[in-house]
Amino acid sequence: MKSRTAIVAAALAAGTVFGACPAAAQVAVDAGVAKEDGDWGGEFGVNYSLVQSGGFAVTPGVGLFVHDDDNPRYFDDDDGMNSGCRDGRTGNFVDDDKCDDSAVSFYGKVEATYTVPMSVTLGVGARLDDDLRPYGTISYPLLPMLNVKGNIGDGYYAAGLQAKF
Repeated sequence: MKSRTAIVAAALAAGTVFGACPAAAQVAVDAGVAKEDGDWGGEFGVNYSLVQSGGFAVTPGVGLFVHDDDNPRYFDDDDGMNSGCRDGRTGNFVDDDKCDDSAVSFYGKVEATYTVPMSVTLGVGARLDDDLRPYGTISYPLLPMLNVKGNIGDGYYAAGLQAKF
């Protein structure tokens, strides 16, 4: 948990420091579908280009991964007289929130990319949540400020849209 907090704090501090230079800033918002460690979900993030030179960019970001997080200990049960969420270890009925399989994970990332003028962007990145995951990234413009983007790495896949401001 400390590493997640440190990632978010570092990204917010960098955004605050470099926010004083809006001419050099480029903010992007990502939304898409992702699969990490076998869990499918939605990935929502914000990125801030710290370095831009020619077609090269270094862009850190933070975000949320909203996904299915099954816990086999708890299950929905209807014994004919009672129904609800049951603890598989004790057999007792527990709060229904225990059977909600959704989870939210925070992540931090950094990407180094090169954009061919008026065309595709290629690069590499690293995503940190519970593990550090390197990945390759590609994006292509759909509209002047909207790209389709994909990431692929070991146990991590994502595809979605990226809006730049």
